[in-house]
Amino acid sequence: MAAWARWCLRHRWAVVLLWVAALFGTVGASVVAGSAYSNVFSLPGTGSSDAYDRMRAAFPDRSGDVDTIVWQVDEGRTVHDPAVRERMSAALADISRMPDVGRVVGPYEPEGAGQVSADGRIAYAQVTFVLQVYELDEADTEKVIDRAKDARTEGLRVELGGQAIAFAQQPPTGLAEGVGVLAAGVILFFAFGSLFAMLLPLLNGIFAVGTGFAGIMLLSHVVDIPDVASLLGSLIGLGVAIDYALFIVTRHRNGLKAGLTPEEAAVRALDTSGRAVLFAGGTVCVALLSLFAVDIDFLNGIAIATTLIVLLSVLAAATLLPAMLGLLGPRTLSRRERRALAAASGDERAQLGDDEAGRGAVRWASWVQRRPRLLGAVAIAVMAALAIPVFGLRLGANDQGNQRPSQTVRQAYDLLAEGFGPGFNGPLLMVAELGGERDRQALDTLVEEVRRTPGVVRAVEMPVPADLSGLAASTRVIEVVPTTSPQAKATDKLIDRLRDHTVPNAAAGSTLKVHIGGDTAVQKDFAAVIGDRLPAFIALIIGLGALLMLVAFRSLLVPLTSAVMNLLAAGASFGLLVMVFQWGWGMDLLGLGKEGPIVSFLPVIMLPLLFGLSMDYQVFLVSRMHEEWVHTKDNSRAVRAGQAATGRVINCAALIMICVFSSFVLSGDREGMMAGLGLAGAVALDAFLLRMVLVPAVMHLFGKANWWLPQWLDKRLPHLAVDPPDKPLASPLPEPVGAGER
Repeated sequence: MAAWARWCLRHRWAVVLLWVAALFGTVGASVVAGSAYSNVFSLPGTGSSDAYDRMRAAFPDRSGDVDTIVWQVDEGRTVHDPAVRERMSAALADISRMPDVGRVVGPYEPEGAGQVSADGRIAYAQVTFVLQVYELDEADTEKVIDRAKDARTEGLRVELGGQAIAFAQQPPTGLAEGVGVLAAGVILFFAFGSLFAMLLPLLNGIFAVGTGFAGIMLLSHVVDIPDVASLLGSLIGLGVAIDYALFIVTRHRNGLKAGLTPEEAAVRALDTSGRAVLFAGGTVCVALLSLFAVDIDFLNGIAIATTLIVLLSVLAAATLLPAMLGLLGPRTLSRRERRALAAASGDERAQLGDDEAGRGAVRWASWVQRRPRLLGAVAIAVMAALAIPVFGLRLGANDQGNQRPSQTVRQAYDLLAEGFGPGFNGPLLMVAELGGERDRQALDTLVEEVRRTPGVVRAVEMPVPADLSGLAASTRVIEVVPTTSPQAKATDKLIDRLRDHTVPNAAAGSTLKVHIGGDTAVQKDFAAVIGDRLPAFIALIIGLGALLMLVAFRSLLVPLTSAVMNLLAAGASFGLLVMVFQWGWGMDLLGLGKEGPIVSFLPVIMLPLLFGLSMDYQVFLVSRMHEEWVHTKDNSRAVRAGQAATGRVINCAALIMICVFSSFVLSGDREGMMAGLGLAGAVALDAFLLRMVLVPAVMHLFGKANWWLPQWLDKRLPHLAVDPPDKPLASPLPEPVGAGER
């Protein structure tokens, strides 16, 4: 790393210009090319996947996004009143002529005769676009929204629902990221007291995430990448890019205070903290790439996108950051610090450089050493209490019924539920493959049986043209509307009953094949697949993380301790998610909408991020302890000194991540809100409770056994220097009263 840092310093302008070209080049290309995100929930072998494949092959013309316009009139009137009919017919006619709109089916034409509620006060029209939601021009969708809202008048309420509408109504792109960067800047300024030092981590994050975000948009044209991948990539990228730069800049500033030249300080920072950054970033990438082991296309795209941004974050920290350090020279210190440095003697400068541990951090580290059992027990009790709700975790789908009450998509959802029943917002699609007249009879029998099934409001065969040929001629689709909402457990049980009993009984004696699909069935199958594969996935990422820690620190207890801490952090984090998003605690206060199940793919996305971030803090904490252990062989001093030396920077890094992650509540994306708050809670618990209390307490209790490794294993493991010894902490750390060698 030292040679690499010197090269970047010698060619500092070239490095900076290359990064500027990369950022503006990828952003410019992405603006021209646009995005081609694809939410592909491919689950081979499941009924919903088979239904989707058959529908796509038989009726490709129905592949565009379908949204709804819903209207309601006051008591005493109906949607058939001449004034209402004239006003809404004119609006629907205008919308049907707008760009990207394929057709509009309203209740005032024969095909839409059933689109009026029983009391006549609520009606809806279906707007079928010619493209999928992420291919649509937002400006054209906004025109549809504006024209529908123009139809509102006294006594006539008009709302819109659907994916395209929700996408167009999201807050401006970059709002959450901008708020997170601003909050991080405030924390960095208070931490460093220098404008230039504050800007370095922010610029590192902006270049890494900006280039990565544009790169994801370009990759979406050749790889199936879901839209949520860009949001999650920005979420994790901003956090790690700023934090990695923070660790290196902090070490650089300490070198300047010790009297090193800016070049020497930058080389020292890259050769020490830079190595830890490479190792920590590598563990995050390994954890993210383990998503491929789940073998779901949707998650593969997320793994590619998030790994790309983390790699760019590490690359920026290893190249752009030292180049900027070289350009700034001593100005990474504040004026006050530069004046104090100029007036200090040689011994005083050495003391300034080694004084990484603030007085508060030293006192806290000493207090943990004196009371390891008590503090360790309290920390475990708190984490265990927070993790208890995770046993009630329910995976499923979040729909527009979970959005904020003020949003038009939520109001449209509620109106449809009021007028047509809660199950109307999540109908099931029974896709039948017919092989002859006997199958046709079996299908008719099936429709009658489904109508009599408890939990079903209606079951109707969707009309198709009479002149169909090929695969379409042998395919029929039955729409089944449950009595319960898409998220209700009763709806899940209804799907199981139809698949396990109703369909097999009706199809007996024929060759009829029926696949049950629709969004609700897709989400149910997705949650089931995730639940089945989750235990093996957790074991994989914990095992990989422990193996890396074993190689890095030549210890058995350090990786085992890290694995247990990671599980505690994950359990407590998901416990918080259950309490907030599933139980609804504080949702109104935070303006998060309505409670519902945890999004099914969130655990397998958050777990590698949680383990990766936990490994970051563990690496920076234990590497500093290990550095002191190598010099003194005194475990008590090593643990105390390492905790004191890294406490302030870890807490600052955690505060930055908490602010960045929490800011994604402003994203308007339900999955982004869950991931942001879940990761913010996990980082807070991990940094302030686990790394600053439980880890040092346990390591004090284990004593010298922390660093034990059988000789036979030591000889067989490759050697990897995470943070090569720089020099021991020279600042005196007084031995706590009553503490002895452990």
